[in-house]
Amino acid sequence: MKKIGILFGQERSFPEAFVKRVNELAEGEFVAEYVNIDKIFQGEPLDYAVILDRISQGVPFYRAAMKNAAITGTAVINNPFWWSADEKFFNNALAVKLGIPVPKTALIPSRDLPTDTSDASFSNLAYPLNWDAIFEYTGFPAYMKPFDGGGWKDVYKINDKEDFFEKHKETKQLVMMLQEEIKFEEYYRCYCIGGKYVRIMQYEPNNPFHLRYAVDKAPSSEELLQTMHDYVVKLNQHLGYDFNTVEFAVRDGIPYAIDFCNPAPDAEITSVGEDNFNWVIEHSALYAIERARAHKPNQENLTWGEYVKGSVKAGGKIKLEAAEEIPVSEELAAPVELEPQQKAGKSKSATAEKTSKSTKAKPAAKADKSAAQGEISEKKDATAEKKAPAAKKASTAKAGSGDKAGAAQAEKPAKTSSKAAAPKAKKESSKK
Repeated sequence: MKKIGILFGQERSFPEAFVKRVNELAEGEFVAEYVNIDKIFQGEPLDYAVILDRISQGVPFYRAAMKNAAITGTAVINNPFWWSADEKFFNNALAVKLGIPVPKTALIPSRDLPTDTSDASFSNLAYPLNWDAIFEYTGFPAYMKPFDGGGWKDVYKINDKEDFFEKHKETKQLVMMLQEEIKFEEYYRCYCIGGKYVRIMQYEPNNPFHLRYAVDKAPSSEELLQTMHDYVVKLNQHLGYDFNTVEFAVRDGIPYAIDFCNPAPDAEITSVGEDNFNWVIEHSALYAIERARAHKPNQENLTWGEYVKGSVKAGGKIKLEAAEEIPVSEELAAPVELEPQQKAGKSKSATAEKTSKSTKAKPAAKADKSAAQGEISEKKDATAEKKAPAAKKASTAKAGSGDKAGAAQAEKPAKTSSKAAAPKAKKESSKK
């Protein structure tokens, strides 16, 4: 009998209810239980057709174990390979290409040097950065937060230039984003399971944690709900998440996607409330059973997003600007049912983003052409070697030393910045 497991950490109400509901719905076809790991050997499977992963983002051992399980045939929810690669700044860029409103967001290098790097590691980083252009782009007030963080950790409200440089010091080696503030009239949090089951909930991010889903205000319009529903489906189908939440801040009737990289979202009954809890238990159980029925032993059973699949099919030529509308099932196309929930006060602030330029992927044809040129070059070199062996040796030695220098420089991560970038800019801004 196939097994469905759940991997979890400190939470209790969700795992217990999930296992119970799966066993009720499966009626003996499958059995659900807590995942039990006593050893992990390379290339050897765990005894589960499906695993709902709720904790590996915080436990590297579990993340490696889930990748091993995936490669040996387990359907892991969410895909551990994509989950490891994804981050918030990329998500925002993808949303821009999909035509989904997000706040204006800029990527900011770390204030302190990353471990084992020096100023020389950042030969390609301008010094100082064009801070004036960055600040003009996002405006003030703005929010600064980690480009790959979550849980409202290390989030700062920034009022002006001086405030930015002062607070940026506190972030040390964190790579940050500076994001336009969205003053919202309404705020929503949306569960999405299986890229098709959507639950839209009114949410108040400024309330105490246990009161963020308070119920006392009706949504402004059915049209807004349907728009958010469509955005949620499109985002999750392109990202490839089986279980995720998307948050929207509504300004002037426009829903801005604020945060949509939450592959292990809060689902405890004490915080989300009984109605939302029952919904997420029911639909996560149904979806886990769907995946167990579709499971094929000894094959890959992961979900990959339209972004990745499109890139592979197109040989790197995916054109997101012209992305087709994702079909929505009849069940989902119907008006979204929303029970009135927490009050979203006017003129509240949230982080959101709207624009961002992205570069086009290099066509595969160019890569093929480069490869062909490389082969021609090698043939020419081989001919030249017969005619002038001494010259060939000299050029080889020279190339070798150059490669070594390049490798040494390339091994330092380019996603973060040197100390020099921010401090010097701070001095200049102080003078101004």
